[in-house]
Amino acid sequence: MSFSNKLIAWYLEHKRDMPWRNTKDPYKIWLSEIILQQTRVAQGLPYYLAFTKSFPTVQDLANATEEEVLKLWQGLGYYSRGRNLHASAQIIVNEYDGVFPDTYEEIKKLKGVGDYTASAIASISFNEPTAVVDGNVYRVLSRVYGIDTPINSTPGIKEFKALAQELIDVKRPADFNQAIMEFGAIQCKPQNPYCLHCIYNDKCVALQKNKVSELPVKLKKTKVRNRYLNYLVFRDKDEKTVLQQRTGKGIWQGLYEFPVIELDAALTDGEESRFRESVTTSKQANDMDIAAITRFNEKPIIHKLSHQHLHTTFWVVDVATTERKGIPISTIKDYPVPILIGRFLEEFLSK
Repeated sequence: MSFSNKLIAWYLEHKRDMPWRNTKDPYKIWLSEIILQQTRVAQGLPYYLAFTKSFPTVQDLANATEEEVLKLWQGLGYYSRGRNLHASAQIIVNEYDGVFPDTYEEIKKLKGVGDYTASAIASISFNEPTAVVDGNVYRVLSRVYGIDTPINSTPGIKEFKALAQELIDVKRPADFNQAIMEFGAIQCKPQNPYCLHCIYNDKCVALQKNKVSELPVKLKKTKVRNRYLNYLVFRDKDEKTVLQQRTGKGIWQGLYEFPVIELDAALTDGEESRFRESVTTSKQANDMDIAAITRFNEKPIIHKLSHQHLHTTFWVVDVATTERKGIPISTIKDYPVPILIGRFLEEFLSK
């Protein structure tokens, strides 16, 4: 039995029941693929259900505001995915008359859509035999065929794409693509794969050469940068606070946060008093009459992003008035904020 026939037979017996597997609607397939990029199924499923409920069609998504989209996206991370999703919905409505493009090449022109996503949509919704290559696919192919070319190198990307394209069942591309991704997710897992009961254990090079834990090979990541953020949670007598929207192209673009002071290093106990003094004259305080500054979390909260570790401290700053900039603290939950601030708010508002 060929690689693809064996794989599809396994898939039809073992596949998990997912809502996006019960439809050919390219909008919903696209939505699921964008949400599940760099996100586990268990985490992404509630977001998929929330998006399809709030925006059942691409027109509904296009008509939403960016803030509405980002608020629904809150907690998923990599917020550029949400912004690109919204922008592409507007492109589909305005440039394609609301009809989802139906070829790999046209789908790939959408903002935030690369080879993998375009291949998934084209094959699942339109039966185009374009092979998907994601983390699961890299893992399966590198182990079964014993390929040690780094998966995040230009030669590796080309090699694995060519192999996947060679193996795809051209008559059943949707089943093949979903099968190989599912196989990598629940059978050929990153840690402790089920090699004893694997359908390829008679031909898997990694298993035969005892290299399962070594494959796939990945080049070392970029050095992680440490940042030290001090958020100022202003609070006046009317229970108002100050939020500001992030601009520019950095992390959390378009999301809201409290005024922040970034330092070069973590504060020592002896430096805290000087920091409090500096807050009173900072541009963030903007001559507000500060009554008290209270450290909310005793130890910095470390929030890990792909290339940054954010060492974060929240300071509650009681002031006489936040003036016209203030918003009711009770309404903060209506704003899209980074998950780091969202978690702080859960604890802060419960007290």
